Amino acid sequence: MKLELSKVVRGCRLGVLTGIGQTGQHSLEVPGCLLYTRCATVPHLTQDTLHTLSSLPAVTQVTLDSLAEHCEVLEEFKEGVRKFSGLHDTALYCSLQDPATTCPTGHITNKTVSVWGSGGRIELTVAKFMAMQAAILPDFYQSMADGETWQASTSRKRVRKAVDRTLAHLDECLILHHKTQELKQAEIFGVVEGGDIREERVRSARETAKRPVAGFVLDGFQSAAMEQDLRSQLITAVTTELPQEKPRLLQGVGRPDEVIECVEAGVDLFEGFFPFQVTERGCALCFNYTIVPDPETAGTSPPTVLESNGERPAVEKLRKNGDSSPENMTQFELNLKDTRYREDFRPLVEGCGCYCYSLGH
Repeated sequence: MKLELSKVVRGCRLGVLTGIGQTGQHSLEVPGCLLYTRCATVPHLTQDTLHTLSSLPAVTQVTLDSLAEHCEVLEEFKEGVRKFSGLHDTALYCSLQDPATTCPTGHITNKTVSVWGSGGRIELTVAKFMAMQAAILPDFYQSMADGETWQASTSRKRVRKAVDRTLAHLDECLILHHKTQELKQAEIFGVVEGGDIREERVRSARETAKRPVAGFVLDGFQSAAMEQDLRSQLITAVTTELPQEKPRLLQGVGRPDEVIECVEAGVDLFEGFFPFQVTERGCALCFNYTIVPDPETAGTSPPTVLESNGERPAVEKLRKNGDSSPENMTQFELNLKDTRYREDFRPLVEGCGCYCYSLGH
């Protein structure tokens, strides 16, 4: 895996991540996103429908929490979740947790972390975690980490302990990674923790960068957990400590405006769970934007990429949503359950040529 940067403009990194996959045949433009799945299946889309879509991300994300209960089956199958689930012609990244699911906290120890499947809590040691990775056979995966420091009430002592645990887990994962034949062609990403404490974030980034990892996962920046300004400041502090030639993947951030802010802070890759959350709310994504497409020109624009044409924001609220809108609904969504749309069969956007409208939905 190699990151080739062509331009860096005001923190935004433009390039291509090449050599992804066991044979190195996949590449992914950065900034970019991963294809989101649940139990290694893209939600709401059949395989036939999925393959009618163009420009799908070259990397698919699978999550250990959704696969942990099935690892015995995968171990017996011996050919990994890609073939088992029919995920052809894609590279695989395996994360610890599903970014669209909130998990109970308080189940971390010095030696274990916990994931939650349909049958309840599954406690993982590093050895068990790595055995599961060997059964899943991802092309790259995050190391085991203590990611329970995103709550605002987390103490400095608890944050420091999380950073120490995550570094210790990484060291153990690296040892087992090199001993595991099934993972010889895979890459491991180190996880940067530290909650909302700048000093711990910087320490975590510096120490993780000393390890022989292929890239970095920035954890604990979930949209619901942190103000956007603070998030941008912390990510900028972290990315300053990371080597330029290795990719940075941000977990838990998917809103369009927040993604753009994080790109400006030096993030390369994002999880693609936001459209799933919008669909689950019964909403549709629909927004206008006026962003200068040329990075060189953008560098001479007003203070942020989210602003252009004077005072006009790049991303605007299209219509006012009703009082009965779903919880956590963002300004980029239309509530399709609103009574005003009950007998309105017009397209949401006139002239749109996307898959749904082309079939008359």
